[in-house]
Amino acid sequence: MTSTKDASSQSDISKLKTESDGTFKRAASSFRNFITNDGRFPPEKGRYHLYVSYACPWATRTLITRKLKGLEDFIPVSSVSPHMGVQGWPFKNVDPSWEDADNDTEHPNFQHVKDLYFLADPNYGGRFTVPVLWDKKLNTVVNNESSEIIRMFNTAFNHLLPADKAAIDIYPEAHRQEIDSINEWVYDTVNNGVYKSGFAQSQSAYENAEMLKGKDYLVGNTLTEADIRLFVTTIRFDPVYVGHFKCNLRDIRHGYPNINLWMRKLYWNNDAFKSSTKFDHIKEHYYWSQTTVNPSRVVAAGPVPHIEPL
Repeated sequence: MTSTKDASSQSDISKLKTESDGTFKRAASSFRNFITNDGRFPPEKGRYHLYVSYACPWATRTLITRKLKGLEDFIPVSSVSPHMGVQGWPFKNVDPSWEDADNDTEHPNFQHVKDLYFLADPNYGGRFTVPVLWDKKLNTVVNNESSEIIRMFNTAFNHLLPADKAAIDIYPEAHRQEIDSINEWVYDTVNNGVYKSGFAQSQSAYENAEMLKGKDYLVGNTLTEADIRLFVTTIRFDPVYVGHFKCNLRDIRHGYPNINLWMRKLYWNNDAFKSSTKFDHIKEHYYWSQTTVNPSRVVAAGPVPHIEPL
């Protein structure tokens, strides 16, 4: 059963507060604990559970990294329905219309992601976001900040993984300064840029695509978290952001050939990216949930295809 507490100001996307200039400022995540060998949350197979939406770019970061590192048997996943309504992200038991969604197997009576937050902290006052990394032993949220979750997935379980998976490092020490610099630019102008007024600031970001010319990866000729963090926004750009957020100066496939090729190579050549991308979830969520932008809830049919072949 879902919490009866009125938390609509935390769950209803139509009640999000904007800045005085009309832009949206994303609030910081609230649960910032880490999985460490000597801490409260040690790395253990089967102890943790990941709650995601395939529609959410922040959650998709964690799905990609989980797959890359071979953590599928270590950390099970529950995916919510893309129909984020007044109560926030729903599980399948309250939205059976969306077949490709899950119930909360850890808490069968829970109906929304907000129930997890209130179980962890009955006085929680933040937003009910995904991803959520949950500790089944202590029955609490470990972390709900995607950038920190992917770094935990990158290293925390290495001593329990096969050598080939343990060797994968998406945040290599030799390239951290460059990765951090790119991450800062990508977050402000691309990842979060789409949620700002009219996406105006992020349009200029795509003018800097020359950094990908002739390259398969952003940093050091190797796959890093910088690629993951940029991919989750660019893969949504043509199917959603061009029309839904009126970001229509140009699309990826026709206007930015370097980004388009880089994105297609990741999607078609690496199953961690392809299997973590569900275009039906993505399009349904944005067009259905964000009624202040799309009151009719009509979902655009295009583009066809959602991503071009190589």
